[in-house]
Amino acid sequence: MTFPSCPQCQSEYTYSDGVMLLCPDCAHEWHADADEDEAAAVVKDAYGTLLQDGDTVTLIKDLKLKGSSTVLKVGTKAKGIRLQPDAADGHDIDCRIEGMGAMKLKSEFVKKA
Repeated sequence: MTFPSCPQCQSEYTYSDGVMLLCPDCAHEWHADADEDEAAAVVKDAYGTLLQDGDTVTLIKDLKLKGSSTVLKVGTKAKGIRLQPDAADGHDIDCRIEGMGAMKLKSEFVKKA
């Protein structure tokens, strides 16, 4: 039986574990019945937790706002996020932070609250 290549690293050495397919090279997991577009649209936080629209996330690092002297501190919460997995600039989360307004964040700097 042949399995599809890994959608993340294109490794051909994938294997099945029940309903999940696994890649031994990059440790990526995906559903066997999911198409590649659906697998590519997954957004995870800095710790690998799957994020969904409407989640609340917390910053894990101080972030300086571009074009401003303002800094978003560690622990700042963004409620009701909207995911943008196809964003060309890597900012895959649209959110509103109380007291700051609307902004975009990279999922690598947040954790699910």
